Amino acid sequence: MDKWGDIYKSIGAKPIINAIGSVTLLGGSTPIKEVKEAMDEADSAYVPLMELQEKAGDHIAKLTNVPSAYITSGAGSALTLATAAFMAGDNDKLIQQLPDTRNIKNEILIQKVQHYWYDRCLELAGAKLVEFGSDNKTTKQDLENAITDKTIAVHYYAVEQNIDPNALSLEDTIEIAKKHNLYVLVDAAGQVFPLENLGKYVRMGADIQCVAAKYIGAPHSTGFALGTEEAIHKLSLQSFVGYEGRRIRGVGRPQKVDRQEIIGCVTAVERWMSLNHEDRLSKTEIMTNKIVDKIKHIKTIDVTIINNIIGHQPFGLTIRPNVHADFTIEDLVQKLKSGDPPVWTRKSLYAPEGDDCMDIHMFGLNAGEEEIVADRIVDALK
Repeated sequence: MDKWGDIYKSIGAKPIINAIGSVTLLGGSTPIKEVKEAMDEADSAYVPLMELQEKAGDHIAKLTNVPSAYITSGAGSALTLATAAFMAGDNDKLIQQLPDTRNIKNEILIQKVQHYWYDRCLELAGAKLVEFGSDNKTTKQDLENAITDKTIAVHYYAVEQNIDPNALSLEDTIEIAKKHNLYVLVDAAGQVFPLENLGKYVRMGADIQCVAAKYIGAPHSTGFALGTEEAIHKLSLQSFVGYEGRRIRGVGRPQKVDRQEIIGCVTAVERWMSLNHEDRLSKTEIMTNKIVDKIKHIKTIDVTIINNIIGHQPFGLTIRPNVHADFTIEDLVQKLKSGDPPVWTRKSLYAPEGDDCMDIHMFGLNAGEEEIVADRIVDALK
């Protein structure tokens, strides 16, 4: 740790240990060694980006067994470009009209039980979100009743590690949407494992599936859209390279991806699809158990291992103050954050109301930092 964070300290910023996971708040991810090397190689020459995007997309599509793919500046960008593509299609006049949606079908339907933090990305191109269903449950009839002559697509938030039994299934969503000639957009940003999840929703009948490449060792600022040839072609017309290469002003101009990042993203997908995931999961489980073994004796907390391996953040642990505690999780969060080095955790965002707990994930920890996290928790709760 001799040079740990020195580059940040040199400009007055304070480095931290990330025990939250792959969150944009803390920098998202660290590109793996193979990706960094590929990005360095990409420096050696320039390349027309319209051609590079096409070839890179073709390569990722073959790797993930879908008709087409396109690299974007994160999964959020893929969501925005997808909604623009659905609304404007391949009509250059409409492409340049967005985000003004006058006289354009612009309503994206979303289940009330699936209304989430990142649905803002769906509105950036001018789309209007329309909720259907209740706070507690969504039925097929709820979706049927929500469709109007302004509806262009239905959005679905895929979280397979925690499927909501009260949400309308993707199968039913696709069936009803296709009956009404609507697009289906799936936010599957973290659904990168098991491997069949990459492209699964497109193979089920969705038009576009959005993925965050940061979860598989690519740069934080990359993601990709998987989809049908028609939908991905229309998405590409909205992109920053379409803006420059076609001289048509789509909404995606600010969402730039450089040639090095495109190559890095391709390399990350190649590696992920051939990686020994049993070994990856085993290492993560070992790191988790190291923390658990050091803190499980503390009488004021209950510690449980997260046994999930689906998605992007396997294993990890949950900490809850018990009846012997005279502190809250927020107290512990602040103690860890104010130490040296600062350890960033946070109260669980997805725990039921009234459940005072926090999750610790291994994704953002460098080798050996799990020991530091455990020691800091022990010190904080002495």
